[in-house]
Amino acid sequence: MSRTILLVDDDRAVREALGQTLELAELRPILAGSYIEAKDHISRDFPGVVVSDIRMPGKDGFALLEHARSIDSELPVILLTGEGDIPMAVRGIASGAFDFLEKPCAPADLLAVIDKALKTRALVLENRQLKRQLQSGDAAARMIFGLSRQSEELRERARMTARTSAEVLITGEPGTGIPKVAEVIHLLSGAAARPFQKLAGPSAGPESLAQAFEHAEGGTIFIDEVAGLSPAAQFALLDLLDGTGGARVIAGTYRDLAAEARAGRFHADLYYKLDAMPIRMPALREHPEDIPVMFRHYLSQACEQAGLPEPEVTPAVTARLMAQDWPGNARALMNAAMRFAMGLPDGEEDTGTGLAEQMAQVERSLLQDALRRQNGNATLAAQALRLPRKTFYDKLTRHGIRPEDYRA
Repeated sequence: MSRTILLVDDDRAVREALGQTLELAELRPILAGSYIEAKDHISRDFPGVVVSDIRMPGKDGFALLEHARSIDSELPVILLTGEGDIPMAVRGIASGAFDFLEKPCAPADLLAVIDKALKTRALVLENRQLKRQLQSGDAAARMIFGLSRQSEELRERARMTARTSAEVLITGEPGTGIPKVAEVIHLLSGAAARPFQKLAGPSAGPESLAQAFEHAEGGTIFIDEVAGLSPAAQFALLDLLDGTGGARVIAGTYRDLAAEARAGRFHADLYYKLDAMPIRMPALREHPEDIPVMFRHYLSQACEQAGLPEPEVTPAVTARLMAQDWPGNARALMNAAMRFAMGLPDGEEDTGTGLAEQMAQVERSLLQDALRRQNGNATLAAQALRLPRKTFYDKLTRHGIRPEDYRA
């Protein structure tokens, strides 16, 4: 999350005092004394928020608000005034101001509003980045959601795998998107124009497997839950793979196929044949930083499909989402977004975890966010969280977090 604040006030003493307040809170103020000085800093990609006095010589704070909204209607602008003018406050909010504070305001009140605005801005920019990703680029960029390191590594693994003709084994928990990644690999491969056939392992027999290879025409056969193949179907699939079927097989399973092979429940030779290019799908709890932006994406989809206005995702809603373990992964998050769009109770997504577990999830997310903001620099991240180095490192160890994983 960016820490940038464009602070606009024509009174130099007030401007510098507020700037020091922001710096002490580890924010990065850009100081401007007028509309003219401030306007060129504002862009659609401006990473922070605007805090502006209303009464200024020449063009005032309302003019700056109007300018900001003409460039980006979702850029938070916080207005300040030294006059307790309620009509002015109403006009500011009606004109699209994020909030309105009366000067002199308590530093804690100002910082609380700024913190809320920065979080709102961060989610807006992340959501835009995800939308750009979905609207452009290849199938991996469009279909594999997320901005985290894990999501980017998964996209790169899919691209690399698509450049080969080897069999693929995709493993992961339910709801992590195994079928979608299988389709991405097919779309990125040289067989993209040829058939992509889906078979369910538990219901696929030797005959249906043979027919799939016969009609594949050099395309891709995806076998979902391959661990459910009967022994006869396993032998048939191994024979087809050893022959000249001409189709590539991508297999998916939620089970530990290596363990199944060791226990004699799955043909060992078939396991090793399918495991030529293994891909492991990360669980959502392993990249919680993707939860807010994925939720907003699913929420936008649900509202568009149902013809509903998109409700606000408040910081409290985001905190509740981040505190959950999401055993159903992306599918459970999608269901939660649909219920939220409909205004339905969200109890179904409650994992039943206690307060200690929920607090641990929140703490882990805060540690990860601090490391991301400081490009993996543990010293700066500890300072940002106001933690002693030893305490900070103890927490990293407890949560299994490595600072080097957050370096660009």
